[in-house]
Amino acid sequence: MDENFQEEQFTGIIKFTPPLYKQRYQFIKDLVGKYKPKKVADLGCADGTLLWMLKFCSCIEVLAGLDICASVMKEKMHRLSPLPGDYLQPTERSLTVTLHHGSVAHKDPCMLGFDLVTCIELIEHLEEFELKKFPEVVFGFMAPSIVVISTPNCEFNPLLPGVTLFRHPDHKFEWNRAQFQSWALETARRYDYSVEFTGVGHPPIGMENVGFCTQIGVFVRKYPQTSESAQTEKPTEAVYKTVFKAVYPSLKDEKYLQNAVVSEVIFTAQIIKQSLLDHLMSEHEEYEDDPTERKSKFQPSVSCLSEDLGKLVVEKSMEPFVNGNVAYIPLTTIFYFPKVNRLCGTFEKLCKLIAGKVTLSSDGSAVIFNSEHENEEN
Repeated sequence: MDENFQEEQFTGIIKFTPPLYKQRYQFIKDLVGKYKPKKVADLGCADGTLLWMLKFCSCIEVLAGLDICASVMKEKMHRLSPLPGDYLQPTERSLTVTLHHGSVAHKDPCMLGFDLVTCIELIEHLEEFELKKFPEVVFGFMAPSIVVISTPNCEFNPLLPGVTLFRHPDHKFEWNRAQFQSWALETARRYDYSVEFTGVGHPPIGMENVGFCTQIGVFVRKYPQTSESAQTEKPTEAVYKTVFKAVYPSLKDEKYLQNAVVSEVIFTAQIIKQSLLDHLMSEHEEYEDDPTERKSKFQPSVSCLSEDLGKLVVEKSMEPFVNGNVAYIPLTTIFYFPKVNRLCGTFEKLCKLIAGKVTLSSDGSAVIFNSEHENEEN
């Protein structure tokens, strides 16, 4: 539940830099950087801003958001979709982003198996019956390795202009530090978690006794969850409604890997071919005054290539060459270019991925190009 709008009204005396909501999100990003979770769920995700920030974290492969208000999620959910650049240059990791409409008081199997669950400014919006069910759903049923809960610290409220009772009209309560810590410690004890307390939004100098504006509890599960306990209360039917899902292109998908390899092979072969043709032009100019020195068939030396390219060719004893109007670029040479090698792993896989996608010599050992056009220009 993002309260950025309301917090901006309080900046007459207290001004947070960065804004308080950004500090909360940065806290989560730092936690992700520390623990490297692969699957993260944000309960009370609102417009998905935190999910949008987390999708750039390379360790995360699954992101899920849950909120009781579908219309708020739909407002900006397009930001969670892949961009054209994601298709042009797929990453090695897979990433799936899903938004669900539902209540944190209900259990749904789609929320099982997460490493990290965040509840940012959520619990104070829950009705009493929802708050009672919340610990069992999150800590008992979902049982992630880490749970982060943030909530307003009401001891800070007197410093916020315009706040009379609660910071937001939808808040059902706001706890002081002792109340939050009592609830958190009891919840941690009941479900075998440890909990540490911190916060964001420092008070003004001289008023440190009020604590952070936003108080945070970081819960860490003490014991690994067994497969038996994970399945004990798994409901047979889903209760959440999926309102958005995006699967990002990944090199783990054979289709995207093939496209990337074919593009890189063609690009690499073009670079080598151009080096050959440039050298052919220089040779042509060098001997143009002595026709007897011209060669009908050009066999270039390694020196015609760049230093790095030449090194690769020498090491593999496979020189590219031009025969008539055709340039031959050995696959062996292409394979040992770092990016091609990293994408394919083995020479056999390279051959498999480019089969039927790249023009090869009759024996399949080299990429071939028609160099007639370039030679005419030379």
